[in-house]
Amino acid sequence: MYKHFFKRILDFFISFLVLILIGWFLIFVAIWLHFANKGAGAFFFQDRPGKDARIFKLIKFKTMTDERDAEGNLLPDADRLTKVGSFVRSTSIDELPQLINVLKGDMSLIGPRPLLVQYLPLYSKEQARRHEVRPGISGWAQCHGRNAISWAKKFEYDVWYVDHCTLWTDIRIIFMTIRKVLMRKDINSASAATMEAFNGNN
Repeated sequence: MYKHFFKRILDFFISFLVLILIGWFLIFVAIWLHFANKGAGAFFFQDRPGKDARIFKLIKFKTMTDERDAEGNLLPDADRLTKVGSFVRSTSIDELPQLINVLKGDMSLIGPRPLLVQYLPLYSKEQARRHEVRPGISGWAQCHGRNAISWAKKFEYDVWYVDHCTLWTDIRIIFMTIRKVLMRKDINSASAATMEAFNGNN
C-alpha cells in the first residue's frame, strides 16, 4: 500500500512544502551559478528514464562551464567544474531542483538515481528492475557509496531497494543521506571528477 499509494502522496506534500521554504535559497544559488558558470546558465536539463523507463526531463543546478578546446570539443569535466560548482556538488545542493521533478511525479524523494537514457539497452534483466519504481533524489545506493562504488554494486543496491520499499526504509535513507551530505562523502569516483560511464561490463 505504501509503495503504490502513500509514497506518492508523501512525495508531493513534502516536496511542495520544502520548495516553499527554500524557494528564496534556490533563487540565490541560481544567480550565483549564473555568474560562476561564465554564461553557461544555472540549470542543467537532461532526458532520463523514470518509472517503467518512461523518459522525463531531469532538472539540476549546473556546476560546470561550457568551455571548449580549440577544436570545439568540451573540455574534461574536471577542467569545467568551477569552484562554486564543486561546492554546490559536494553539498548536494545541485540536486535540489529535482524537487520540481518530484512535485510533477517524474521522481520520488527516495529511489534509484535516474541514469542516462543511453544505458537502457545495456542493463541485464535484473538491473532493469530498478525502473519498477520512480527514481529518487537519494537512494539506497547513494547511502552506501554513491559515486565511489562500482556499477555492479550500485545496481545491486537499486534492486534491493525495489524489493524493500517501505516507509521505514525511506526514513532510514533520509537520515543516512543527511549524514552523508554533512560529511560530504563519496561525491566522486576514485579516478574522476564524476562517475565513469557505464558500458555494460563495469
